[in-house]
Amino acid sequence: MFGAATPTLGRGGWSVDQAWTFRAGEDDEHQQMLRTMLSFGLTENLQVSASLPLAMSAGNLPSARMMSLMSSDRDLEGLVGYRFQRRTIGIGGRQESTLYVGGTAPLESGRRASLEAAAATGYASRAHYAWIGGGIQRDSRLVTAVYGYRPAPLRTEGGKPDLRFFVEATAEHRDAARTVFVGPTALLLHKAIGVEGGILWPAYQRIDQGVKKERVRVAINVAYFFWLK
Repeated sequence: MFGAATPTLGRGGWSVDQAWTFRAGEDDEHQQMLRTMLSFGLTENLQVSASLPLAMSAGNLPSARMMSLMSSDRDLEGLVGYRFQRRTIGIGGRQESTLYVGGTAPLESGRRASLEAAAATGYASRAHYAWIGGGIQRDSRLVTAVYGYRPAPLRTEGGKPDLRFFVEATAEHRDAARTVFVGPTALLLHKAIGVEGGILWPAYQRIDQGVKKERVRVAINVAYFFWLK
C-alpha cells in the first residue's frame, strides 16, 4: 500500500487504480487526495504507468509521499518499472528486483518539474512477502520496508477471494521534515479486482517550525486488472 514492491503487470495487462489518501495532524490540520493511475505491461518485466490527481485539499502539513508509486503532490506523474532480476527459490518462492524511473509535471505555479528514481528488492511466496525499497526525487529521500503474511486458510485457489496482511514502514527526509511511519495494511484480491487499505502512525518526526506534526495517515486503493484483446 505505502511501500515499494517488485511485481509488474504481465505482457499486455492493464490496471486502473483509484486511490484515496488522508493525513491528519495537530490542530485539526488535514489533507485528502483522490488520485488515479493507469498502468500497462509492455512485457512480462517492463511496465509503464501514469497518474494524476482528481481532487485534493491541502492543510498545513509537510509534503510527503504517501504511496511509493503515486505522487502526493498536484502533478502529473509518469513511471517506468523494469524488473531486472528474478529467480526461483524453493517451491512457489521467488526473489526479484525492480527499478523505477520517471518524472513529474506540476499542475500549479511555483513548483518545478522533477525526475525521480526508485528501486525495490525482496522475496515473495505463497505465504510470506518481504520487500525493501527506496527512492530519490529533487527534495525527497524515501526508504520503505514491507512484510506480509497470508495464513494457510486464506491461500485460496480457483478465483476465490484471497486476503493478505502486511506491516509497512516508511522513512522520508524532505526539506521541512524527517519522518518514520509504521502500521498495518491488508490486500484483498478477487478475480479482476484488488482492494487494499491501511493506516500508519508516526514513530519519529522532526518537523521545521511553523509546520504541524502528523498524527495518522490512511490510504485506500481499488484496482481493476484487465487485458485488451
